[in-house]
Amino acid sequence: MINLLKGLAAQLIVLHHLAFYGPMADRARDILPSLIDWLGDHARIAVQVFLVIGGFLAAKSLAPDGLPRMGNPLHLIWRRYIKLAPPFFVAMLLAVIASGWAAGLMTHDSISPAPTALQLGAHALMLHGVLGFESLSAGAWYVAIDFQLYALMTLLAWLSGQRDGARSPGWLLPGLVAAGVAASLLHFNLDADWDVWAPYFFGSYGLGALAWWASDPQRRPGAVAPLLAALLLLPLLALVLEFRSRIALALVVACALFLFGRIRPLSRAGWALPAVDYAGKISFSVFLVHFPVCLMVNAAFTRFVPEHAYAQAFGMLVAWIASLVAGAAFFKRVETPLGNVLGQSRQSVAGRASLAGAERPRSPGRLAGRS
Repeated sequence: MINLLKGLAAQLIVLHHLAFYGPMADRARDILPSLIDWLGDHARIAVQVFLVIGGFLAAKSLAPDGLPRMGNPLHLIWRRYIKLAPPFFVAMLLAVIASGWAAGLMTHDSISPAPTALQLGAHALMLHGVLGFESLSAGAWYVAIDFQLYALMTLLAWLSGQRDGARSPGWLLPGLVAAGVAASLLHFNLDADWDVWAPYFFGSYGLGALAWWASDPQRRPGAVAPLLAALLLLPLLALVLEFRSRIALALVVACALFLFGRIRPLSRAGWALPAVDYAGKISFSVFLVHFPVCLMVNAAFTRFVPEHAYAQAFGMLVAWIASLVAGAAFFKRVETPLGNVLGQSRQSVAGRASLAGAERPRSPGRLAGRS
């Protein structure tokens, strides 16, 4: 279910950027006006799928039963940064190269000027939006926001964790998340000036977390009811206050995850499930690299192909397919190898720390305290 949603959302994001940026869509609009206008105006809300799923999986990772068990939150935040940053850096380098190449073939607003050192540094810290620097690639803002949201969720989990050996109540973290969802949907998300900060998007992210906890088959019905109430009533109230299609979609996705997110498929036979799984797995890589690919195809068709609407529409199809191929290659050659190397490095550090702890003599008092 999750891979299906991610795979579909990634396709819509690619098609949105194809319709919104680049001259091919402007010329193809003569024969496909309704489709291109819809993709340019509305398909972008597919990013809500990633936001809700991100919160769903963050809750699974940080506090699967609503009771956080963690040590240093900064360590978890650093691990998240290490997971996101290396492929993000490679994708931004590809975007810079693609912009420089495309600038030699066409003139268009979608081409970014050569980045400054400060701009590169802001991207390295994932603070480009906060510091007011133009993104080097469409979609770069999302990676920074995803990192902010995970950091915020981690801090909420840490704040609601054990204190002085006492176990925190099971409602505390879900309650804090529900309060954050309310603040986001009813205040921050109504003000576009907040769209470079996590609180603007936490409504969707938090709905995903609530969907995870509400779908826990081990949770008592009396504990599920408040979660379901928050999951349904908060976004409905926000939509009554001011209808936003992005919030409506987030509510639909959260409800789908609540209903189906933990169901295991009865059979993995057939061709569809492997294809869906693969589309979901490479969705982040497709998200990272599609814009430079689309920019290069736009430049090539602008320079070397007639401006006929059918020819330019074919160029959009080529860019879409090329984005998927590039995403699959990026997943295989960049995202997966970097993840394996960094994962082995983290395990090595953890192993050395464990070995050092095992070799260190322990006092009887320390042993008694752990019993």
